[in-house]
Amino acid sequence: MTQIVTLSFFRFAGPLARAWALTMMGGARWPLSRTPDIGFWKLCGSGTGEGFTPVPNTAVYAILATWPDIDTAKARTTSGVFATYMRRAAEHWTVFLEPQTARGQWSGKEPFHPGPATTLGPLAALTRATIKPRILARFWGRVPNISAMIGKDTNVMFKIGIGEVPMLHQVTFSIWPSEAAMAGFARTGPHAEAIRAVRDEGWFSEELYARFAVHSDAGRWNGISPLARSEAA
Repeated sequence: MTQIVTLSFFRFAGPLARAWALTMMGGARWPLSRTPDIGFWKLCGSGTGEGFTPVPNTAVYAILATWPDIDTAKARTTSGVFATYMRRAAEHWTVFLEPQTARGQWSGKEPFHPGPATTLGPLAALTRATIKPRILARFWGRVPNISAMIGKDTNVMFKIGIGEVPMLHQVTFSIWPSEAAMAGFARTGPHAEAIRAVRDEGWFSEELYARFAVHSDAGRWNGISPLARSEAA
């Protein structure tokens, strides 16, 4: 059986809906923890602009979760607390992922269980880090260059920065049409320089790097499926 990881994104319009979404960063913990078949899960806010910024985007929130298989993942992400989010959101999108590689920990756990991918097509990359407080200024000083670079990359199909705690706990997530496109971004320019600094200077107290095959998606983001580019290629 192949583990499925889901990332569900929700966009909220208007101050009342956004205020509700903010309160659910605490209020959704109880129902999520009691969702049948759910494994590891996290509630996240997002950043503004290209997403890789320390300034919160009060309109967009995300739920990451792991499931035992694709049928369970599809059923659970359209019911319970997920359905409550969908009813309140102006727009929502879920991407279903098969872990290919994973290294590191998240909150002291190894949440992703890589296996043989059954899907050919786009790839997704996720990085998660707890930033050491003394490194915050240097870390966020590099982010604008990385954000500008990924924003200009015509290969990237989707990108966003999310996190559990602003400034300190950061997750970057992106989808690419191929391994070559993903590697080309990671190994050059500001991103590569930041990776070298992370290793040389020990910026993070905890880190995780994972790659996934994109199995499928449901819903829309900015009016379309972000995977439509791949299907049209």
